[in-house]
Amino acid sequence: QVQLVESGGGLVQPGGSLRLSCAASGFHLQDYGIAWFRQAPGKEREGVACSGSREDRAGTLYYLDSVKGRFAISRDIVKNTMYLDMTNLEAEDTAVYTCAADLPILTSQQLCGAPRDYVEVWGQGTLVTVSS
Repeated sequence: QVQLVESGGGLVQPGGSLRLSCAASGFHLQDYGIAWFRQAPGKEREGVACSGSREDRAGTLYYLDSVKGRFAISRDIVKNTMYLDMTNLEAEDTAVYTCAADLPILTSQQLCGAPRDYVEVWGQGTLVTVSS
């Protein structure tokens, strides 16, 4: 069964850090582009960090402007898991974060802007709350 399962969400204070994990099963992440999306209450879903290719080279990644320099996307091929490392968190980062994977066809920016129906595999989402 093709599946993505997130973990690592929770409550964190402003300025704090959090690592989200997303374990893949039924397929190999090394063959896919990877992405993290988020949706805050009352707002549309937005692509936060994306790597459209099989390799996560620094110059090819896409980050939402508001998270540049604070968030980092990566993957561990052996563990078949992708990560989103978040630092210096702000209240505006509060949202449900969802990981996704798709065939390595789109650029990183295109993947982050893709409609939900276009992306092949989705996780169930994990809530991140940034509050004091």
